[in-house]
Amino acid sequence: MIDVIVTAAQVLLGLGAVLATTRAIVGPGLVDRIVAIDAVLLMIAAAVAVETARDGRSYLAPVVIVVALVAFAGTVLVARFIEWRDT
Repeated sequence: MIDVIVTAAQVLLGLGAVLATTRAIVGPGLVDRIVAIDAVLLMIAAAVAVETARDGRSYLAPVVIVVALVAFAGTVLVARFIEWRDT
């Protein structure tokens, strides 16, 4: 039963990542693209976390933390750039 749930979660995360990647490519503005890239990175982190939960080992936990921190730092940096550019 848990394999079905994990597979469903991975499929939904993959579908969300594909849709967010499409938004990042087609997005009408810079902010839309940045939010989409942030969403893709967080979905990658979530997919790795789901795989870690399925596997039962914690060796991929640092990968989840690093990807989430990179996503957060990138979003903050771009937000500051947009704020600086608009002044």
